[in-house]
Amino acid sequence: MHFRSLRDPIDTTTPQGMFSLQVLGAVAQLERSLISERTKAGIRAAKARGKLSGNPGIRERRPETLAMMTAAQKAAYGARIQATANQWLPTVKRMRPDHTWDDIARVLKQRGHDWTPERLRRAVRWLVTEHMTDPALLRKSPPRLPEDRLMTLVTGIHTSNPELTLRDIGAQLEKLHER
Repeated sequence: MHFRSLRDPIDTTTPQGMFSLQVLGAVAQLERSLISERTKAGIRAAKARGKLSGNPGIRERRPETLAMMTAAQKAAYGARIQATANQWLPTVKRMRPDHTWDDIARVLKQRGHDWTPERLRRAVRWLVTEHMTDPALLRKSPPRLPEDRLMTLVTGIHTSNPELTLRDIGAQLEKLHER
């Protein structure tokens, strides 16, 4: 695989182009190392002068600073949830409240999403609080008998993707280490 820049004279299909790219990479690595060195030296010098690291407002537990930090964290969390909701929320909408959060998290994990039941429930709760999805998703699922768990999981997999064959569902159960 080769790289060809439309704006710069770099074309890795030629020896000169490959050399140019390697030189640019080495210069970038040197700059990164120099920045790191200067930063570490500055931190050491500040410590030697008796300066404490970090945000003084947080260190001193000032309420206004802590409130700003909390608001920023909540905003970042909301942005992450909104950015990924289109990937997992349709499955949640199809499966809730008929299925448990554990079952939904398992189905999503099988599809490559890294969710725990509690994180998933918290994300949906945030969306409901922000009026971005139906509050019915948070209703309790009906109680399940322990021996119904595997059947519930099969139903959940089928509900989330009705196109699957029995063999496909069996393969997914194997991936989940279910027997």
